[in-house]
Amino acid sequence: MNKNVYVYVLEGKIYINLTNLCTNNCVFCIRDIKDDVVGANLRLDSEVVNVDEVKKQLLEFNPENYHEIIFCGYGEPIIKLDELKEVAKFIKEKYPHIKTRINTNGQGCLIHKRNIVPELAGIIDTVSVSFNAQTEDLYNDISQPKLRGAYQAMQDFIVDCVENGIETYATIVTGYKDYKVDKDKCKYMIETLGAKFRERPWIENGY
Repeated sequence: MNKNVYVYVLEGKIYINLTNLCTNNCVFCIRDIKDDVVGANLRLDSEVVNVDEVKKQLLEFNPENYHEIIFCGYGEPIIKLDELKEVAKFIKEKYPHIKTRINTNGQGCLIHKRNIVPELAGIIDTVSVSFNAQTEDLYNDISQPKLRGAYQAMQDFIVDCVENGIETYATIVTGYKDYKVDKDKCKYMIETLGAKFRERPWIENGY
């Protein structure tokens, strides 16, 4: 029986895949295109995370040879907040020189119905938040959130991360079909929130 792939390597960085669940259904999501990233099948057969197995798979990649470990797979990693925190603490205790990052839709506080950002401070160095659009209507068209108030919650999350000393990026995907994402307006909004802007040109295989 094939084991769940919790850990994989892409472009010289280690990625950790904790869940296939997500509160968005983004139109450009790679999950709707294919099952794997660089040959690693990221479809999990259970949403019960085996943290010991995550740590075991992580150690198999000799993390000391890498400079960054990123929580990002085929779902929203903050949905598995407790498991994420346990693994991140393990990384920081064993490899304090390695930077940790979460790629997220920014809805973590909305998902868990509390401000979770202080729980990330100290164990997560960087977050990259999917900003996606300059208006709520366009965000809803692109991100298709399942939770009411997701657009504002995402922006509040960005502010909270900045205020808690976490290096914060917010991203847009450009070049996907004819969605009218205004790069300059998004950049202005993101920088007004205190974060750094990053553009991700859409590519067919998602990476």
